Amino acid sequence: MSDTSTVVLVHGAFADASSYARVAAELLADGTRVLVPAVPNRGLAGDAAYVASVVRQIEGPVLLVGHSYGGAVITVAGREDNVVGLVYLAAYVLDQGESLGELQSRFPDSPLAEALVFTPYPVEGSDEPGTDVSVDVSRFPEIFAADVDTALTRVLAVSQRPLAAAAFGEPAGAAAWKDLPAWGIVAAADQAINPDVQRFGYERAQAKVTEVDSSHLVMHAHPAEVVRVIREALASAAM
Repeated sequence: MSDTSTVVLVHGAFADASSYARVAAELLADGTRVLVPAVPNRGLAGDAAYVASVVRQIEGPVLLVGHSYGGAVITVAGREDNVVGLVYLAAYVLDQGESLGELQSRFPDSPLAEALVFTPYPVEGSDEPGTDVSVDVSRFPEIFAADVDTALTRVLAVSQRPLAAAAFGEPAGAAAWKDLPAWGIVAAADQAINPDVQRFGYERAQAKVTEVDSSHLVMHAHPAEVVRVIREALASAAM
């Protein structure tokens, strides 16, 4: 097995792999191995299984980085044997058996709750449609990326990757942070996930926490800070 670590960057809801473009570019520039899979965003168990399958095919240690809903995904997928650490970015950190809805319900809603849009989508093999959740395009910039270039946020708003509504009630099948070191960035100006939700999860996971005065899309707004935390995690996990 290779001793070289790979950083796997897992995006969240209402975003896609391109949300890590600035972070991935900096990591690649210093020779770090990086992979940014496209998460289906169809349900927690299925999304985690997909990411876990990606991880299993990587030779050597893996550092999982999850943004937003991607934090829940890496919490479950992180049970793979070659995962050496977890980095959470403005993320949900679930306990085993806990759902996104259960965790969120313990705290006041963020402005995101009133800006969600629900649309049906066909489910193969079923007569009943599923429900996709996205963010109102007109409100996406202020809620998701208030400190990101306006021209870019307009593009991000119309290219969202929705999350299936069923994912909000699906319990986490595992909590990898119970056995792995964790790092977390709190986006203190987050209007999508209440920063206290982030703080609670990180404290429970005994993560090393960094607070940044950032919108939800901390990877776009503060890529240097995100890369610094990832490099710190890589160095610690390699010891």
